[in-house]
Amino acid sequence: MRSSNPVFSRRGFSRDNGYAGFNAQQSQAGGPAAGADPYAQGAGNPYATNPYATAATHGAPPQAPARADVMTIDDVVTRTAMTLGTVVLTAVLSWVLLPVDGDNLGKSYGIAIGAALVAMVLALVQSFKRKASPALILSYAAFEGVFLGVISSAVSTYIADGVVAQAVLGTMAVFAGVLFAYKMGWIRVTRRFYGFVMAAAMGFVLLMAVNLLFAVIGGGDGLGFRSGALGILFGVIGIILGACFLALDFKQVEDGIAYGAPREESWLAAFGLTLTLVWIYLEMLRLLSILQGDD
Repeated sequence: MRSSNPVFSRRGFSRDNGYAGFNAQQSQAGGPAAGADPYAQGAGNPYATNPYATAATHGAPPQAPARADVMTIDDVVTRTAMTLGTVVLTAVLSWVLLPVDGDNLGKSYGIAIGAALVAMVLALVQSFKRKASPALILSYAAFEGVFLGVISSAVSTYIADGVVAQAVLGTMAVFAGVLFAYKMGWIRVTRRFYGFVMAAAMGFVLLMAVNLLFAVIGGGDGLGFRSGALGILFGVIGIILGACFLALDFKQVEDGIAYGAPREESWLAAFGLTLTLVWIYLEMLRLLSILQGDD
């Protein structure tokens, strides 16, 4: 799973003090300079009717868009609720319909792994599409939910009863805490912040990939990054990275609304937020499993 959210990084709505995203890529391609409004008027811009492009270009604060088809916070909340609701619904159904007892464990695991692979493919396809596809996003959510349901059921059955509820509460606490800190201005997303988070994420994913490779070749837990003291350390790092990704997500949503992104972008916001929350939940579940498994 990815919390770097290529969905957002390819469609960033950077302000003058924002981080590299849409504008940085456009600059490299010979397009508008960083800090320019991605929905400003211009040749070939499908959103050239932006009513406040002139004000944004001159550094004035963006005004409320006059168009009726722009993204709002209500759109983001609604689409995110639909996407996360699909994840939760299919997770509950897979928990009930795909038991992890001795007779069905192999079959349930096989279905879960297959669902995870399909979800990963759907996520990659949507990440590189120019436009949001609600059907694709909801399909990803459904398959992701199947995977999460089986894994959660197995952890609850074989490691610690009640750990799933703790992981859910922990994920909600991280989301609420980051949102509060972001709104209070305690977290300021800048280019440096963005670069640090992305570099840390790349290093983290690379280490996990190497650990998985050693685990496949030599068996066990590979290099030990997912058990014992190292497992606890990397679990905490994973959750912190997820929290940083949430801050990036909030920045992207805020800038998208301010710059009058089209309403369909709210599906991309929901998709990105779902990716991040799934990441945090899995890291939280893994960390709690290690802690309770050592008791």
